[in-house]
Amino acid sequence: MTHLPVSPAALTDVAAAVGTDPLTMADLLRVANSPGFDRWQEQVRRTGGCAHPIRLTGQTVTRDAKTGDVLYSYSTEQEPGGTLRVACGNRRASRCPACAWTYAGDTYHLIRAGITGDERKNVPATVRDHPRVFATLTAPSFGPVHNRPDSGRCRCGAQHADADSALGTALHPERYDYAGAVLWNNHAGDLWRRFTIYLRREIAARAGLTQSALKEACRISFGKVAEFQKRGAVHFHAVVRLDGPDGPDTTPPAWATVALLDDAIKAAAARVSVPVPAGGDFPARVLRWGTQVDVQPIGALGQEELTEEAVASYVAKYATKAAETTGTVDHRIGELAELDNHPLPTHTRRLIEACWDLNDAYPDRLLAHWAHMLGFRGHFSTKSRRYSTTLGALRQVRADYRARQERRERGLPEDLDNEEGSTRVVAHWTYAGQGHTPGESWLAASIAKDIRLNREIAREALEDQPEWEEAAA
Repeated sequence: MTHLPVSPAALTDVAAAVGTDPLTMADLLRVANSPGFDRWQEQVRRTGGCAHPIRLTGQTVTRDAKTGDVLYSYSTEQEPGGTLRVACGNRRASRCPACAWTYAGDTYHLIRAGITGDERKNVPATVRDHPRVFATLTAPSFGPVHNRPDSGRCRCGAQHADADSALGTALHPERYDYAGAVLWNNHAGDLWRRFTIYLRREIAARAGLTQSALKEACRISFGKVAEFQKRGAVHFHAVVRLDGPDGPDTTPPAWATVALLDDAIKAAAARVSVPVPAGGDFPARVLRWGTQVDVQPIGALGQEELTEEAVASYVAKYATKAAETTGTVDHRIGELAELDNHPLPTHTRRLIEACWDLNDAYPDRLLAHWAHMLGFRGHFSTKSRRYSTTLGALRQVRADYRARQERRERGLPEDLDNEEGSTRVVAHWTYAGQGHTPGESWLAASIAKDIRLNREIAREALEDQPEWEEAAA
């Protein structure tokens, strides 16, 4: 008998959840009762419950390079629907919660490895003794907005609730600098690049060294993530670390302290400027960081400073967010008329319209192309080369694990590729589409929820183990 991937109690909720949509209910039952449902479930579980999997058709054959014997062959002909489903890999939580959750987990481990060290990720544990801070660089003001100050009362006279949709919107829209806001977002990546240059100069000056001499004594490493504020301006959170001349494996010089790093970050942020020439009817302007530059030392778990785990979790949280927190759309806008199909907040719509208004004046900045991001065109998560491992390396570890798992299930040796040149793989894949049917979407979401819950339970159980028991495990 075929079973749905939900508990009996949850089956009652299915009718309530989709009972008002006969088409979804009918499709759900069709999928659950199809002959290949078990294999379909297995495929979806391997994608992590991806909401928009990519469907492929094709085959792969692995042969012994010396004898030509077939060691392994696979074809999608026997798969449900004749296709293989692979995860879309989209980092946006609004597009695929399952893949975004995986991306956030990878970002957490990448950032945490650069703070605490992890030999498996080529970062020694001694980085805990290096100067490390968590810095936040913000955008300047483009006009007063509704907020929740410490006094509790906004300048409009109201005390806004935390979920008030007015928060972040302009108090006086007719006087708000929408053009400046989207140009700032658009040049935020340039501001960050110049900040890293000035930071090295400020550290060298405080150490009494030239910039060339600094390279022989100290290296600056960072991992950062971008976050959109409710007003639609992007700002950056970054872990900044001082290492020895060869990176995390070497000890930083004695003069490299948290206090020096704190002072240098604030001085570098104050010096950075990006000139924007006049364009069309728009005047020339100079873009700078906001005056609010926050720098906090990072301490080990249990210390008074910001903890290592808290920093990694905070960065990972925003790695899967884009500008959707402002109410904007999560896809590119082909023409402004499309906005009539979306219930956008007025403040957000004006930012998008500003991108289109500025597009002809600054054609090289591709503002209309990035209007859905309110002008921002940079990467949401970046790091310096020696900060820690890479997202690509983490994905490869996961892919290798799944490949070994697949071989075990098929009775093949796990170390099939250990001997260089021992095998030859011939594969042919064709794109066959993307996404689920309505019933498949509901089931995939249920599977993704189960996977996440099981992993959280397993993680909590591991954290509760005594140290000797965890080591034995």
